[in-house]
Amino acid sequence: MLYHLLFPLRSEFGALNVFGYISFRAAAAMTTALLLTMLLYPPFIRFLQARKLGQAIRDDGPQTHLVKAGTPTMGGLLILTAITLSTFLWARLDNAWVWMVLVTGLGFCAVGFLDDWGKVSSGTSQGLSGRLRLLVEFIISAAVLYVGIYVLQVHNPSLEQPCSVPSCLAPEHMIPLLSTVVPMPFFAGLQPDLGVFYLPFAAFVIVGTANAVNLTDGLDGLAIGPVMTAALTFGLLAYLVGSSAYAAQLKILHVPLAAELAVVTVTLAGAGMGFLWYNTFPASIFMGDTGSLPLGAMLGALAVFTHQEILLVLVGGVFVAETLSVIIQVVSFKTTGKRVFAMAPIHHHFEQKGWQEPKIIVRFWIISIVLALVAVMTLKLR
Repeated sequence: MLYHLLFPLRSEFGALNVFGYISFRAAAAMTTALLLTMLLYPPFIRFLQARKLGQAIRDDGPQTHLVKAGTPTMGGLLILTAITLSTFLWARLDNAWVWMVLVTGLGFCAVGFLDDWGKVSSGTSQGLSGRLRLLVEFIISAAVLYVGIYVLQVHNPSLEQPCSVPSCLAPEHMIPLLSTVVPMPFFAGLQPDLGVFYLPFAAFVIVGTANAVNLTDGLDGLAIGPVMTAALTFGLLAYLVGSSAYAAQLKILHVPLAAELAVVTVTLAGAGMGFLWYNTFPASIFMGDTGSLPLGAMLGALAVFTHQEILLVLVGGVFVAETLSVIIQVVSFKTTGKRVFAMAPIHHHFEQKGWQEPKIIVRFWIISIVLALVAVMTLKLR
């Protein structure tokens, strides 16, 4: 919003030219999200405590977690509020990518809120049924992706001949906003086009990432650390793929207008830092499904919109490991009657082995940072 109000005045006030720089607006957006969460969480926590909207702890989980029963939950509401307000203030609102990420996050936030509300209102750990939740998540993802692939269009940047404004809007000059190709890391130019199969593939990426983050959210501050790391990584990737010069230099797919997503990604990190101030061990508030589902969905959407779907496996390696540990545990127990891990997801396995909660959290953060750095390094290995 501020871009649209102030940037046109740059000819009269030269200092306002800074609003044209993504780097400036990204830094301001991150700071805004951080300040909003830092200031609003104390009264929000008191509000939840007064209404006894606390977390119910499963009996079959680690016994050390029973003391966390009653800790205020649904903290994700403020995370998404801070992300949305900061984005509205500092991002370009004429950019379709910005709206698609926000709609994805807010849609999954609504699903998570209904799930959390069912738990706190019943005083149990049971919210929405798994099948219903997945169905709604796929519907939201598919709707956003359909708009990006089949409705919204952008001027084709590969055209050699420049065009005037009227002719640029001619059908022969336009391409879908969201391409259906999937670039392969390490192989420059290898970009298979999935065609009609891209939509279900991309929906699976978004829904899978949302639920992977949800599985990771089992210890104080465990999920938000890798979320912030992944968000900043995708912010850099969005800036690079959105620049035709950088994309050509790195031999990666150029995604027109995607650089603006960098402003959105840093709001995830800023809001995450503010939340972590109150969520660090021992947590004063949990994000709940209200936070973990939309944050994961937004990371999945960012991977899809920047066409780094395969690289997401590396950037979100912690989330992948958590999900695989659950799958392996379930398959092993159902087929052999034996458990591979002492408890799944894998962070509970280390708890059962005697690791203290803060040690597990910090080590998982370190792993997520290392994986993010490796993912960025792969951009030069093509």
